[in-house]
Amino acid sequence: MASDILKIAQTDFVKSFEIIIQLGAILAIVVLYAQKLFGRRKLWLPLLAAFIPTAVIGFVLFKLIKNFLLGNTAVTLWALLIGGIVLIIAEKFYKEQPHHLDDIEKLSPKKAVLIGLAQSISVIPGVSRSAATILGGLFVGLKRKPAVEFSFLLAIPTMIAATGLDLVKSNFSFSSSEWGILAVGFVGAFITALLAVKYFLRFIQHHTFIPFGIYRIIVAILFWLLIIR
Repeated sequence: MASDILKIAQTDFVKSFEIIIQLGAILAIVVLYAQKLFGRRKLWLPLLAAFIPTAVIGFVLFKLIKNFLLGNTAVTLWALLIGGIVLIIAEKFYKEQPHHLDDIEKLSPKKAVLIGLAQSISVIPGVSRSAATILGGLFVGLKRKPAVEFSFLLAIPTMIAATGLDLVKSNFSFSSSEWGILAVGFVGAFITALLAVKYFLRFIQHHTFIPFGIYRIIVAILFWLLIIR
């Protein structure tokens, strides 16, 4: 959508850029969660289990995702609108219970796979990977804070794999100026994520996703009225 506003053509490089710069955000997650990630090896099993569904779907549907879904404004707007409605409805029905899990390490592989299936929906542009994963975590029995943290941690293998696959498929065939653009985007994503993650974690512990749902609906409608039409 940003590329539509800035009148940037959806070339293969632009699509690769949108995938690769997310590694900067992932590096910020690694920095913020290094102690938990490397000090608690029991986290790795549920993370691996949750990663598998998206890895399989992303690999099998790579061409469809990059050639048709990425840069498709109509798909993005519909995903924004429908996703906003889903967030509001989900929050209306969700009630945290005392027996819900307060530690990621207690998450069973089966429940982790279900979270991974929720994440795999985010291969559709406009579907928030974080929101899909967090909602998946909430509805398999995680409390809000561990659900948010699991979503952040799951982004690490997911985005590393997505970037690696895109680089391999493109044969690393970027010009020197394109590598420079990628570096700037990488640094920008790293700094933004570093500042945003802690704030988001504090916010979501005490607030619902309803404001995000409303925001998505408003953005979808405004973008359609002001840009598309």
